[in-house]
Amino acid sequence: MRFMATYDLMETARTTNQWLGATARALGAYPAMAMFPGPMAAMLGAWGEVTERTFARMVTKPDWGIASVVGEDGRDHVVTVEKLVTKPFGDLIHFNAQGRRPRPRRVLLVAPMSGHYATLLRSTVISLLPDCEVYITDWHNARDIPASKGKFDIEDYTLYLVDFMRFLGPDIHVIAVCQPAPLTLAATAYLAEQDASAQPRSLTLIGGPIDPDAAPTDVTDFGARVTMGVLEETMIQRVGFKHPGAGRLVYPGLLQLASFISMNAERHASAFSDQILHVAQGKGSDHDKHNRFYDEYLAVMDMTAEFYLSTVERIFKNREVARNDFVVDGHKVDIGAITDVAVKIVEGEKDDISAPGQCLAALDLLTGLPDSKKASHLEPGAGHYGIFAGRSWRENIRPLVLDFIDTNSPRKPAKRLKSV
Repeated sequence: MRFMATYDLMETARTTNQWLGATARALGAYPAMAMFPGPMAAMLGAWGEVTERTFARMVTKPDWGIASVVGEDGRDHVVTVEKLVTKPFGDLIHFNAQGRRPRPRRVLLVAPMSGHYATLLRSTVISLLPDCEVYITDWHNARDIPASKGKFDIEDYTLYLVDFMRFLGPDIHVIAVCQPAPLTLAATAYLAEQDASAQPRSLTLIGGPIDPDAAPTDVTDFGARVTMGVLEETMIQRVGFKHPGAGRLVYPGLLQLASFISMNAERHASAFSDQILHVAQGKGSDHDKHNRFYDEYLAVMDMTAEFYLSTVERIFKNREVARNDFVVDGHKVDIGAITDVAVKIVEGEKDDISAPGQCLAALDLLTGLPDSKKASHLEPGAGHYGIFAGRSWRENIRPLVLDFIDTNSPRKPAKRLKSV
């Protein structure tokens, strides 16, 4: 499977389907179609519209789309996205509300690198902006990174987090969502041992696989069942000639998307059938519920092969973080070295990706942290998405996280940072 032709074949199939959708949409709008009574023209055009948009979104990085935020003065403040730290595989960005006094709460959101862009956390960012200075890790699509930039595995990811935390300073509060939870915990422990003054004030881990074996799911069962050789042969491909990263070994976003959809195939099939009917009936719109969700869900990015394979092998199979045996740049990290950083765990009762117990396992690893600095919350009835971006986050979890941040914050003016 590790051939450029295989990667290009997938892109060819995607482009062909996008073209078929555009063609059907144009035919459905052709005036002569009105000569034939019945719903055929409307259904053809609706199918084409939904199909074209679906396959076009797969290769488009979504915009943040955050125009402004209301300040404490009651005025709208324009929000600009600033790159503070630029690196080959990801940037540290800041949402700057122009003309607003810096907020005392400073939050670093660690976005997952698990197939989607950091914009998956757009609603999380929007919910925090009125009350916080928000920073986020903006990971790059591996197909756009030249092979000359070298590798990027979970150790490199961890060291990126270390650099970002050092840059932001010790008054930062870190929130890691899903996949990066174990690596963010390891990065914090690394700082505790190597540069204690740069540790964050608090660490909130949301639905992450600290110990995948604590509560098995279909995701963890797959990781345990499939051998690394099979994964490397069936999932890894070389980026085609069309992209700057030509020749780089990656886990393609289109393959990841196929895995995502297969987990809930019936629900997705029903959603698209319903959307075609809505469009045919004239009820669809550019920003309706379906398009808002799938414009983000379908936008996927490639991961470097070494990041994907090392995640499966070291986090899921060998459970290095769960066993407190994780090594970063030749240094064995001791999670028990964290003694000053307050840690909060958030899980969803119905999370089928990182089931309850997987993230909670972090508290048992924090042997050097007093119980007074440990907290946990299990959100009743919440699934994976809901605990960081859905109704459960907005109404219940977000207020708890902000209270946790305030409890572990000194009272002092916020500061602005200069980009590097």
